[in-house]
Amino acid sequence: MNAAALPAILDPATLARPDTLVANAPFAFLVASGQLPDEARAALAADFPRYRGAGFFPHDPADCGPSINRLVEELSSGAFADAIGSRLGIPDLGRYPSLVTICRSLNRRHGNVHTDSRSKVVTALLYLMDDWPADEHGGCLRFLARQDDIDSLVGPEVRPVYGNLAAFRRADNSWHGHLPFEGERRVIQVAWLTDASEKARKTRRGRLSRLVKWVAGGLDRAWGRGRR
Repeated sequence: MNAAALPAILDPATLARPDTLVANAPFAFLVASGQLPDEARAALAADFPRYRGAGFFPHDPADCGPSINRLVEELSSGAFADAIGSRLGIPDLGRYPSLVTICRSLNRRHGNVHTDSRSKVVTALLYLMDDWPADEHGGCLRFLARQDDIDSLVGPEVRPVYGNLAAFRRADNSWHGHLPFEGERRVIQVAWLTDASEKARKTRRGRLSRLVKWVAGGLDRAWGRGRR
Protein backbone atom coordinates (compact mmCIF):
# COMPACT_ATOMS: atom_id res chain seq x y z
CA MET A 1 0.00 0.00 0.00
CA ASN A 2 1.18 3.52 -0.80
CA ALA A 3 2.10 5.41 2.38
CA ALA A 4 0.06 8.43 1.27
CA ALA A 5 -3.09 6.27 1.16
CA LEU A 6 -2.87 5.41 4.86
CA PRO A 7 -4.79 7.34 7.52
CA ALA A 8 -2.89 10.01 9.44
CA ILE A 9 -0.81 8.75 12.34
CA LEU A 10 0.69 11.88 13.92
CA ASP A 11 -1.46 14.83 14.99
CA PRO A 12 0.54 18.01 15.79
CA ALA A 13 -2.33 19.17 18.00
CA THR A 14 -1.50 16.34 20.42
CA LEU A 15 1.52 18.39 21.52
CA ALA A 16 -0.99 20.70 23.21
CA ARG A 17 -1.84 18.04 25.82
CA PRO A 18 -1.62 19.52 29.33
CA ASP A 19 1.07 17.03 30.37
CA THR A 20 3.53 18.20 27.68
CA LEU A 21 6.55 19.77 29.37
CA VAL A 22 8.03 22.85 27.67
CA ALA A 23 11.16 24.41 29.21
CA ASN A 24 13.21 27.45 28.23
CA ALA A 25 16.22 27.00 30.52
CA PRO A 26 19.02 26.07 30.53
CA PHE A 27 18.02 25.59 26.86
CA ALA A 28 14.70 25.16 25.08
CA PHE A 29 13.31 21.63 25.11
CA LEU A 30 10.04 19.74 25.34
CA VAL A 31 8.99 16.28 26.49
CA ALA A 32 5.62 14.83 25.47
CA SER A 33 3.90 11.47 25.82
CA GLY A 34 0.97 9.84 24.03
CA GLN A 35 1.93 11.19 20.61
CA LEU A 36 0.99 8.02 18.68
CA PRO A 37 -2.38 6.24 18.54
CA ASP A 38 -2.64 2.74 19.96
CA GLU A 39 -4.31 1.48 16.79
CA ALA A 40 -1.12 2.18 14.78
CA ARG A 41 1.16 0.30 17.17
CA ALA A 42 1.09 -3.13 15.46
CA ALA A 43 1.60 -1.76 11.94
CA LEU A 44 4.49 0.48 13.00
CA ALA A 45 6.21 -2.43 14.74
CA ALA A 46 5.82 -4.68 11.69
CA ASP A 47 7.00 -1.96 9.29
CA PHE A 48 10.01 -0.80 11.32
CA PRO A 49 13.28 -1.36 9.42
CA ARG A 50 15.59 -4.22 10.37
CA TYR A 51 19.12 -2.89 10.06
CA ARG A 52 22.22 -5.08 10.11
CA GLY A 53 24.12 -2.66 12.36
CA ALA A 54 23.49 -0.50 15.41
CA GLY A 55 23.01 3.26 15.51
CA PHE A 56 21.16 5.77 13.32
CA PHE A 57 20.68 5.24 9.57
CA PRO A 58 19.33 7.74 7.02
CA HIS A 59 15.69 7.07 6.23
CA ASP A 60 15.30 5.07 3.02
CA PRO A 61 11.70 4.22 2.04
CA ALA A 62 12.92 0.88 0.69
CA ASP A 63 13.96 -0.16 4.22
CA CYS A 64 10.55 0.53 5.75
CA GLY A 65 6.96 -0.59 5.48
CA PRO A 66 4.19 1.85 4.50
CA SER A 67 3.17 2.93 8.00
CA ILE A 68 6.72 3.96 8.93
CA ASN A 69 7.07 5.86 5.66
CA ARG A 70 3.77 7.61 6.36
CA LEU A 71 4.94 8.51 9.87
CA VAL A 72 8.22 9.90 8.48
CA GLU A 73 6.23 12.07 6.05
CA GLU A 74 4.22 13.48 8.93
CA LEU A 75 7.23 14.00 11.20
CA SER A 76 9.01 16.00 8.50
CA SER A 77 5.92 17.97 7.45
CA GLY A 78 5.67 21.72 7.80
CA ALA A 79 2.71 21.40 10.16
CA PHE A 80 4.60 19.24 12.64
CA ALA A 81 7.76 21.37 12.34
CA ASP A 82 5.82 24.54 13.08
CA ALA A 83 4.09 22.92 16.07
CA ILE A 84 7.50 22.01 17.51
CA GLY A 85 9.07 25.35 16.60
CA SER A 86 6.30 27.39 18.18
CA ARG A 87 7.03 25.72 21.52
CA LEU A 88 10.81 26.12 21.25
CA GLY A 89 10.84 29.77 20.19
CA ILE A 90 11.46 29.26 16.46
CA PRO A 91 8.49 30.46 14.39
CA ASP A 92 8.13 28.81 10.98
CA LEU A 93 10.56 25.99 11.74
CA GLY A 94 9.21 24.23 8.65
CA ARG A 95 11.20 26.58 6.42
CA TYR A 96 14.36 24.65 7.32
CA PRO A 97 15.29 21.44 5.46
CA SER A 98 14.79 18.27 7.50
CA LEU A 99 16.83 15.09 7.76
CA VAL A 100 15.29 11.87 9.12
CA THR A 101 17.36 9.07 10.61
CA ILE A 102 16.14 5.84 12.20
CA CYS A 103 17.62 3.59 14.87
CA ARG A 104 16.54 0.07 15.77
CA SER A 105 19.33 -0.89 18.19
CA LEU A 106 22.24 0.58 20.12
CA ASN A 107 25.66 -0.50 21.31
CA ARG A 108 27.14 0.65 24.59
CA ARG A 109 29.30 3.25 22.87
CA HIS A 110 26.22 5.29 21.94
CA GLY A 111 24.73 8.04 24.09
CA ASN A 112 27.80 10.06 25.11
CA VAL A 113 26.89 13.57 26.28
CA HIS A 114 26.93 16.16 23.48
CA THR A 115 25.08 19.26 22.23
CA ASP A 116 24.54 18.31 18.53
CA SER A 117 26.36 20.05 15.71
CA ARG A 118 25.88 23.74 14.86
CA SER A 119 24.28 22.69 11.57
CA LYS A 120 21.18 21.54 13.49
CA VAL A 121 18.47 24.01 14.46
CA VAL A 122 16.10 21.62 16.27
CA THR A 123 16.15 17.86 16.85
CA ALA A 124 13.11 15.72 17.70
CA LEU A 125 13.07 12.07 18.72
CA LEU A 126 9.97 9.87 18.61
CA TYR A 127 10.22 6.53 20.41
CA LEU A 128 8.46 3.29 19.47
CA MET A 129 9.38 0.60 22.00
CA ASP A 130 6.39 -1.40 23.27
CA ASP A 131 7.76 -1.40 26.80
CA TRP A 132 10.85 -0.53 28.82
CA PRO A 133 11.75 -2.01 32.22
CA ALA A 134 11.02 0.44 35.04
CA ASP A 135 14.45 -0.19 36.57
CA GLU A 136 16.38 0.23 33.28
CA HIS A 137 17.89 3.71 33.05
CA GLY A 138 20.30 2.86 30.24
CA GLY A 139 19.06 4.20 26.91
CA CYS A 140 16.71 6.77 28.51
CA LEU A 141 17.35 10.27 27.15
CA ARG A 142 18.49 12.90 29.63
CA PHE A 143 18.65 16.67 29.15
CA LEU A 144 21.55 17.92 31.24
CA ALA A 145 22.99 21.04 32.87
CA ARG A 146 26.61 19.95 32.39
CA GLN A 147 28.71 18.01 29.95
CA ASP A 148 30.65 16.19 32.65
CA ASP A 149 27.74 14.99 34.80
CA ILE A 150 25.23 12.49 33.38
CA ASP A 151 23.17 12.94 36.56
CA SER A 152 22.71 16.74 36.20
CA LEU A 153 19.19 16.35 34.82
CA VAL A 154 17.19 19.48 34.01
CA GLY A 155 14.00 17.58 33.14
CA PRO A 156 12.49 14.12 33.41
CA GLU A 157 14.36 11.13 32.02
CA VAL A 158 12.67 10.18 28.74
CA ARG A 159 11.95 6.45 28.50
CA PRO A 160 12.00 5.22 24.88
CA VAL A 161 8.44 3.85 24.98
CA TYR A 162 5.80 4.07 22.28
CA GLY A 163 4.57 7.62 21.69
CA ASN A 164 7.11 9.43 23.86
CA LEU A 165 8.63 12.41 22.08
CA ALA A 166 11.48 14.75 23.02
CA ALA A 167 12.69 17.80 21.11
CA PHE A 168 15.20 20.54 21.77
CA ARG A 169 16.63 23.68 20.25
CA ARG A 170 20.32 23.27 19.57
CA ALA A 171 22.53 25.58 21.66
CA ASP A 172 26.10 25.63 22.90
CA ASN A 173 24.78 24.24 26.21
CA SER A 174 22.09 21.83 24.92
CA TRP A 175 23.75 18.90 26.65
CA HIS A 176 21.99 15.54 26.34
CA GLY A 177 22.83 11.86 26.34
CA HIS A 178 21.96 8.61 28.08
CA LEU A 179 23.49 5.88 30.19
CA PRO A 180 25.03 2.97 28.26
CA PHE A 181 22.66 0.44 26.75
CA GLU A 182 22.99 -2.41 24.28
CA GLY A 183 19.99 -3.86 22.49
CA GLU A 184 16.82 -2.85 20.71
CA ARG A 185 15.69 0.78 21.12
CA ARG A 186 13.44 1.88 18.27
CA VAL A 187 13.40 5.62 17.55
CA ILE A 188 12.87 7.97 14.62
CA GLN A 189 14.83 11.21 14.68
CA VAL A 190 14.16 14.32 12.61
CA ALA A 191 16.62 17.21 12.58
CA TRP A 192 15.91 20.58 11.00
CA LEU A 193 19.13 21.88 9.49
CA THR A 194 20.53 25.33 8.77
CA ASP A 195 20.56 24.87 4.98
CA ALA A 196 20.22 22.37 2.14
CA SER A 197 23.98 21.92 1.72
CA GLU A 198 24.19 20.58 5.27
CA LYS A 199 21.43 18.10 4.49
CA ALA A 200 23.30 16.89 1.39
CA ARG A 201 26.54 16.57 3.35
CA LYS A 202 24.95 14.67 6.23
CA THR A 203 23.09 12.39 3.80
CA ARG A 204 26.33 11.45 2.03
CA ARG A 205 28.06 10.84 5.33
CA GLY A 206 25.12 8.76 6.55
CA ARG A 207 25.29 6.48 3.51
CA LEU A 208 28.99 5.85 4.11
CA SER A 209 28.34 5.28 7.81
CA ARG A 210 25.66 2.74 6.91
CA LEU A 211 28.17 0.66 4.98
CA VAL A 212 30.74 0.87 7.78
CA LYS A 213 28.18 -0.16 10.41
CA TRP A 214 27.17 -3.19 8.37
CA VAL A 215 30.77 -4.32 7.89
CA ALA A 216 32.08 -3.49 11.35
CA GLY A 217 29.10 -4.24 13.57
CA GLY A 218 31.05 -6.72 15.68
CA LEU A 219 33.91 -4.31 16.23
CA ASP A 220 31.43 -1.59 17.10
CA ARG A 221 30.03 -3.70 19.94
CA ALA A 222 33.51 -4.53 21.18
CA TRP A 223 34.58 -0.87 21.29
CA GLY A 224 31.56 0.00 23.42
CA ARG A 225 31.86 -2.70 26.05
CA GLY A 226 34.13 -0.65 28.30
CA ARG A 227 31.77 2.32 28.51
CA ARG A 228 30.27 2.94 31.95
